[in-house]
Amino acid sequence: MSSFVEIIHLVNLVIMLAAALLAVLFRKLLPSVIALSVASLLLSLEFYLLHAPDVAIAEAAIGAGLTMAIFIFAIRGTR
Repeated sequence: MSSFVEIIHLVNLVIMLAAALLAVLFRKLLPSVIALSVASLLLSLEFYLLHAPDVAIAEAAIGAGLTMAIFIFAIRGTR
């Protein structure tokens, strides 16, 4: 059972790193913000897997939700 949990952690880490890398490599701002939000959402999943549900909820609400909304409003305001 322990090895299954380790595999989930590693897969989550790899996908999170890929999303963060895509956030840096995208040329347009909107796909970059979406990739950053996905990385933040995966970070909240990692917090939940580490038995910290309060931190996971805060990260999902603020890190993935509110920050993405603020970035999108800022992008829309600059055009």
